[in-house]
Amino acid sequence: MTHALAPDMAEIVTPRKRECERCGRVDEWDPDQHSWRIVTDSGTKQSGDPHCLHEWDINGTFNPLAE
Repeated sequence: MTHALAPDMAEIVTPRKRECERCGRVDEWDPDQHSWRIVTDSGTKQSGDPHCLHEWDINGTFNPLAE
């Protein structure tokens, strides 16, 4: 998903993938549904622990400005 504010402004991009640092759950952004979806690997959802209070891997390295 990208957002263009005006022709002379920077293009903003959003993250497409996230992983919980506690349980390993992996989600990918579904642009058609406008929501996060659990990643499936070999037919198995990578849902981690359903009782986890997810700690997403947001560490400040993601740059929201398109290059």
